[in-house]
Amino acid sequence: MRLIVQKFGGTSVANQERRNMVVNKIDAAKKKDYFPIVVVSAIGRSGDPYATDTLINFVKSIGVEPNPREKDLLMSCGEVISCVMLANTLKKMGYECKVFTGAQAGIITDDNYGDAEVLKVEPDNILECVEKNVIPIIAGFQGVTEDGNITTLGRGGSDVTAAIIGEAINAEIVEIYTDVDGVMTADPAIVQDARVMETVFYNEIFQMAEYGAKVIHPRAVEIAMRSNMPLLIKSTLTDNNGTLITNYDKSRRYRQDKDENVITAIAQIGNRSQFKIKFDGSANQYEKDTILFNLIAAEKISIDMINIYPDVKMFIVDGVNESKLISILKAQGYNFQVIPNCTKVTIIGNKMRGMPGVMAKMVEGLSECNIEILQTSDSHTTISCLIKSESTNAAVNALHKKFDLGRNKL
Repeated sequence: MRLIVQKFGGTSVANQERRNMVVNKIDAAKKKDYFPIVVVSAIGRSGDPYATDTLINFVKSIGVEPNPREKDLLMSCGEVISCVMLANTLKKMGYECKVFTGAQAGIITDDNYGDAEVLKVEPDNILECVEKNVIPIIAGFQGVTEDGNITTLGRGGSDVTAAIIGEAINAEIVEIYTDVDGVMTADPAIVQDARVMETVFYNEIFQMAEYGAKVIHPRAVEIAMRSNMPLLIKSTLTDNNGTLITNYDKSRRYRQDKDENVITAIAQIGNRSQFKIKFDGSANQYEKDTILFNLIAAEKISIDMINIYPDVKMFIVDGVNESKLISILKAQGYNFQVIPNCTKVTIIGNKMRGMPGVMAKMVEGLSECNIEILQTSDSHTTISCLIKSESTNAAVNALHKKFDLGRNKL
């Protein structure tokens, strides 16, 4: 039997009209001879009656923060409500279905409440439903510890649920439904002619998520990549083809890449602060790389875009950690400079590996708009430039145009 996992986000189940659209997607899968296993997120977004953030704020209104275990219990409720609402909609349309919590679906996790790691999946209940021609409706974003405590998988965790279940039952494909038509070449709120990509490599989509694009949970991509399971990002609201995330396994009968661009997409992540620390004797015995970086690590501050020279150390941190890091450096007497309000803009493309001239083209595109580059970093498939945040929109548009990623190229 051809198994398909269909995951529907919070906006896809926000009201009855949307839930009816979800039923149409499930029905369409059945008509293509797939058996659907459905994963659902909590209804709506913050402010909506049953959204996860709404439930959290409801409890916080008492004036006491719930402990992590009880907070996970609370946060798991939103997905259960979504599941029951969707199940009743499906039953009204004549389908047999059965609702499962993450625990009932066999998702076993560690006890890191709020961001639990899946240890294993025991899919017996799901497969029993398939054998009986009953559609499983599974609450995303949650699991259970081996001693029975409910856990949640972190923001975007329903994507992880869909991927891990797909892997456990050997699904042919996992469809992720949202309110956009697929993965875009850039943020459409910034770039008007950003377009939906037909196909993307796993490592490219992982880089996009890692470098700021709100596409899909990186852990879901890791799971799909290790099991060579295609992911398809689609819209609940349209019948457009969406974006296929794959390794381009020629044995699978899916769309193949026709785009010869070296660069696939552009992502950006803001609110970064650049630190430049000078080793000029000001901090005396503290001016050793090991001491400096261990001090930062001890405060659980993550650093990025790291450049180390004998007399200067440069890196960026999330802006939320800026004041904490300033206090640490001042306490030890370091001589340092900070540039706040920066954005890391990244071009991504699997085909840039070993391709000369990509950096030159990126620098040229930013230079043509008089955008100063504060720092750079790169890998085989990415090049990042740090710029002032006030230039973010101009930079992303300039690079999108420079690398010919717009709709009109097609």
